[in-house]
Amino acid sequence: MTSRTVRVPAGGARLTGDLVVPDGARAVVLFAHGSGSSRHSPRNRMVAERLREAALATLLVDLLTEEEDERDRITAEHRFDIGLLGARLAAVLDWLGREAATDALPVALFGASTGAAAALVAAARRPERVLTVVSRGGRPDLAGDALGAVRAPVLLLVGGRDTEVLRLNEAAARELAGPHTLHVVPGATHLFEEPGALEEVAGTARRWCVDQLDAAGRVPNG
Repeated sequence: MTSRTVRVPAGGARLTGDLVVPDGARAVVLFAHGSGSSRHSPRNRMVAERLREAALATLLVDLLTEEEDERDRITAEHRFDIGLLGARLAAVLDWLGREAATDALPVALFGASTGAAAALVAAARRPERVLTVVSRGGRPDLAGDALGAVRAPVLLLVGGRDTEVLRLNEAAARELAGPHTLHVVPGATHLFEEPGALEEVAGTARRWCVDQLDAAGRVPNG
């Protein structure tokens, strides 16, 4: 397993990320964090660890620079700028395609909160690069018209007690043109802090990504 901090060019910005590639990696999961979070999110790092157990590389990246993040904490001007975040995530996808350690690997996008909308926008922009999209407590509704352009399979993970976000996910699911599944974690709230909730998220996401890889690798009869 190799692990390194990377600097990814995205327009005029350079984004910081933590890339971990297990031996024999089958795919890479690119994490897009939600508003007020970062690549140091303990929830996403726990999920990333579980994914790596299934030979999935992970890249946890900050979509805002340090200066932008500092300003956003005061003004909140960037956290809901889905166009900006989606464009930067697409730039990170392009960078993964140029890196020797990941250029041959399919990419799964894992978005939390507003990061889920950015992941869906990036998937619509780079359909040839995205194997699947996973949303954890996400706001896919913020992706707007991009929902109808996403062709990759989408997994929506929502807490059963996160009632408003669940409603928004149900509405967004009806706008998705491609295959999708809504998985409700019973008794969980928005941050999945209840005992066993985040473990269910991690296990479900891991099985989903492996299943998508297996399905993509199958050769149709005839």
